[in-house]
Amino acid sequence: MKLVLVSLFCITLFSCKETLKEVKTEAASEKVVMIDNSKYTDALQKVFKTHGGLETWKSKRTLSFEIPKKDKTEKHTVDLYSRDEKIEMPGIIMGSEKGLIWLHDEKEAYKGDAVFYHNLMFYFYAMPFVLSDDGINYSEAEPLEFEGNTYPGIRISYNAGVGLSAKDEYYIHYNPETFQMQWLGYTVTFKSGEKSDNVKWIRYNDWMNVDGLQLPKSITWHAYEGRTIKGPKPARKFENVSLSEMALDADFFKMPEGAKVVR
Repeated sequence: MKLVLVSLFCITLFSCKETLKEVKTEAASEKVVMIDNSKYTDALQKVFKTHGGLETWKSKRTLSFEIPKKDKTEKHTVDLYSRDEKIEMPGIIMGSEKGLIWLHDEKEAYKGDAVFYHNLMFYFYAMPFVLSDDGINYSEAEPLEFEGNTYPGIRISYNAGVGLSAKDEYYIHYNPETFQMQWLGYTVTFKSGEKSDNVKWIRYNDWMNVDGLQLPKSITWHAYEGRTIKGPKPARKFENVSLSEMALDADFFKMPEGAKVVR
């Protein structure tokens, strides 16, 4: 998809608390965000439109959200063009810059996989818009049945070499009347590198308006047996969500002193 991006060069600075400040900007020649819809199925185009439209999504540069958990709150900040990321939690910072994934964890308290977690919650959160990325293939999926309702689906696969797990597959299922996204099915091939038919299921039925876009207020994983959806697990909530057309200062995503490259 050919994309002509953004009309201003924005310089941003942060206070010691890393709150965003708008400073002097320099005007550039006016440019227009161009969207080539020909690669998307008709159904997917309608899903994008229902959620605020690709033009609005592509005009945004920075996304930030928080995930409250029992013992901590995670703050995720992502550059929507480069996909550079910073995840902050008490005593731990992880992120990426220009393809390098890093972890700052002086007490070695983080028990997860920083490479696997890179962009993971962003990807789930930014549905359905992340499915407009380059290197993706679309086809019709078998409808999903849940509680007497039928949800048509779209299958998403990736070209070789796209992302960390190009063999992953996604399935979005939407309300046939409103075209609002209702379910996400996905496979995980990160460690094995082999295709999988074990599809996990997340329900998307709690949306909120964020600067003209419909983004999740919460998402809920469900137990399952194949395509039979069973009971819900505790919902994953998102708070303090913000979108901006401004880019953050490049230093924001730099690997801090004491951090180590994990990929």
